[in-house]
Amino acid sequence: MTAPNLNLGIDGELRRKLLFTGLALLVYRVGAHIAAPGVNVQALSDFISNSAAAGFFGLYDTLGGGLSRSTIFALGIMPYISSSIVFQLLGGLVPQVQKLQREEDGRKKITQWTRYLTILIALAQAYTFGLFVQTQIPGAVANPGPGFLASMVLVLTTGAIFVMWLGEQITERGIGNGMSLLITFSILEGLWPSIIQMIQYIRTDVVSVLGVVAYLAIILAVVGLTVAMTMAARRIPIQVPRKVMGRGRIQEGKKSFIPVRMLTASVMPIIFAQTIIIVPGTLASFFPDFAGLRAVSSFFTPGAWPYMLTFTVLTVLFSYFYISIVFPTVDIAENLKKQGAFVPGVKPGATTASYIDDVLARVTLPGALFLAGIALVPFILTKAIGFESAFGGTSVLIVVGVLLDTIAQIDQHRTLRKYDSLMMKGRVRFRGRQQRYI
Repeated sequence: MTAPNLNLGIDGELRRKLLFTGLALLVYRVGAHIAAPGVNVQALSDFISNSAAAGFFGLYDTLGGGLSRSTIFALGIMPYISSSIVFQLLGGLVPQVQKLQREEDGRKKITQWTRYLTILIALAQAYTFGLFVQTQIPGAVANPGPGFLASMVLVLTTGAIFVMWLGEQITERGIGNGMSLLITFSILEGLWPSIIQMIQYIRTDVVSVLGVVAYLAIILAVVGLTVAMTMAARRIPIQVPRKVMGRGRIQEGKKSFIPVRMLTASVMPIIFAQTIIIVPGTLASFFPDFAGLRAVSSFFTPGAWPYMLTFTVLTVLFSYFYISIVFPTVDIAENLKKQGAFVPGVKPGATTASYIDDVLARVTLPGALFLAGIALVPFILTKAIGFESAFGGTSVLIVVGVLLDTIAQIDQHRTLRKYDSLMMKGRVRFRGRQQRYI
């Protein structure tokens, strides 16, 4: 599979789309640095960095949130992502929701329900965060009480709704997937502090220049491998037979394929696995007197062998589970049968579904192991280079996937505009002569 070819020539419409996208992302990042009122950000950051809940807040911040800084956009896009995942999973489990997903009006209805659920999730998360800051962190709130909780819920929920609206506006009026671009831009913004930290490590002799060069070479290799794995796919050939369309017109048979990507589930299995494995540590921070939670939290210390082994197993399991939801092989086989299409050498119907299941099973395993490995790379690098690595495998997966998709959309927009321009200028010749031979 070849990479998308991006031509740098930009027409007026594409320029407007890119400008709107850039301004929306700028607004988002400005809001991500405005602290919510009533919170001592320094006390909050110090507590999180030394608590067992650091993994949870780190995961949330990686996905575009700002809980560790208590900003007005602290919840980020996470409430919308959680709501979307809920309906995506319901689509594979509940037939009524699956039916709505197949219809245009049904998809609009699901989109509206997703927004309502986003608001409910944002309200719950804002209240929980406000209660956590008020009761668990000494000195973090100057004036604790119902007034602080009400203001925190109002500010954070309003911020989450605005971020959701901003992402939808980028998707409709800009270029690329708005929600994904918000996450990607927040990740890329964190590169500059990492570069400054690396320079400080060199100046203080924490690491040598040769060590930094080796570190950067490993990162580049991981990024290249991630690009290759993101684009890698197993193509299942599809044959569409010849059809008689009426009045003697014959539509010739076509050859197509179903692409089964190595990373069909993308970053979702990593998020699910990390969410499960950091639960003990997060609960231990809420209930410090519970010895059982502290013991489980210490057992799953990030970077330790129990943590990495459990994380790998969870990532593989969630990869198979998520793909079974988003890649309904039975429906695909039925649709092919209705269209008269078939996989060469395979009987239509249940046999085709079983064949696609077998292909998915073989492709998913190496993809799931790669996902687990790329997420564990930071811990391995930290042990190898002797200092905490700011490099995150999850971030690389998100950034690579979103940038490839955005470049492909830009290239597609340019291709469509190019053909529209040709048709409007009348550069397609001999059309009448060609039509006589059809």
